[in-house]
Amino acid sequence: MVGKKRGYNTLHLTLASRGPAMKFDLDQLVSDCRKAVRENAPQAPISEILARSLSDRASLVSALGEPKRAEMQKLYQGSDLTILNVIWAPWMTLLPHNHKMWAVIGIYSGREDNIFWRRLPADSSRRLEAAGAKALCEKDTVELGEDIIHSVTNPIGRLTGAIHIYGGDFFGVQRSEWDAETFLERACDGDRMARRFEQANTFLRRTLSRDA
Repeated sequence: MVGKKRGYNTLHLTLASRGPAMKFDLDQLVSDCRKAVRENAPQAPISEILARSLSDRASLVSALGEPKRAEMQKLYQGSDLTILNVIWAPWMTLLPHNHKMWAVIGIYSGREDNIFWRRLPADSSRRLEAAGAKALCEKDTVELGEDIIHSVTNPIGRLTGAIHIYGGDFFGVQRSEWDAETFLERACDGDRMARRFEQANTFLRRTLSRDA
């Protein structure tokens, strides 16, 4: 594990392990994570649980289905924990945003590039500045602190699939996003987010149609 402490957040990256693969079991993943989230420092054990779940891609895809379109699938949602299957369309980018809770993210197919941002003083001409970046490949996991602001890009020409685990009800908190051009902060709107995924799917369909 590579751990780095910054003034703006805490980030821990675990690179893909070459240990023995373990068959993916969604019920077991949920059960193990719900037990681990009750610990004083749940991120590290949940990261290990997720890494084991990512170790056998074939069984994971058999359980969840091969990624076919950009979407966010709820695998578990509760007051203690949210587990999502997030699928990014080719070249899809999500605006800088926060979570207001810690997260553990693991890639099971493709690649996810993260830019991490820090807030600037109120009198600055800009609201954010880039503070770091991480490229996540298949079987990599990353722990994100509750104050993290990041943007996400799928930089490759195929779908990327990732399991996102959040330390609370991801859909039950008011979060922020930042405009890509002005960096002005605004409320993160669920409908607007859904439209971005649909726009990415429309672009994907047009690309596939053109290449056929």
